[in-house]
Formats: sequence, structure tokens, C-alpha cells
Amino acid sequence: MTKDEISLLLYLECRAVDHSGRVDTIHMNAEDMKIAERWAMEGFIKFGRIAFVNLTKGCGGTHWCNLSDVAWRVAAAERKARAWRLWTKRTWETAEEIKND
Repeated sequence: MTKDEISLLLYLECRAVDHSGRVDTIHMNAEDMKIAERWAMEGFIKFGRIAFVNLTKGCGGTHWCNLSDVAWRVAAAERKARAWRLWTKRTWETAEEIKND
């Protein structure tokens, strides 16, 4: 996956977990929309518009997503890799690390 695809997948994973799948497309550009639509056609995710009658002011999100089992596995692996990268670049130490120095 490209860096942009990974970023989009992690955004969609977050929306699936924290917002019941509601996607606020204000955080997506035209390329993200193309990727999401391609993934939907390939079955990697499900993605579409929320019915107009269910749109509420100020709630954010005109689209929805649902990840396939494969997408969930890829997102989990990418999230773990991101956490490790950030951990290795942290600028602080744990109390144990200070104690053992």
C-alpha cells in the first residue's frame, strides 16, 4: 500500500471504531474518494452515502464505511507498525529507563 492508502485506511478504521462507520469526507481529498470507491468495488471495504433523511446538522459525515476482514487485518498491522515507529522516536523516557541508567 502507498503512504496515502495507509493513511486513508487508518482514517476509515478510526471512523468505523469511534463513529459507527460515519465518515466525515471533509477530511478526504479527491484522491481519497477515488481510493475508497475503488476499494469498495474490490470488496476491500464497503463505502457509500448516508441517506439524506438521516443527515443531521453539525453531526458531520455524509458517507459511511465498513471494513472487510482483510481490511481490518491490514489496518491492525499498520496501526501496530505506526505505534512502534512512534515509540522508537519518542523524546521522553519511562521512570524505569531513568532508574536503570
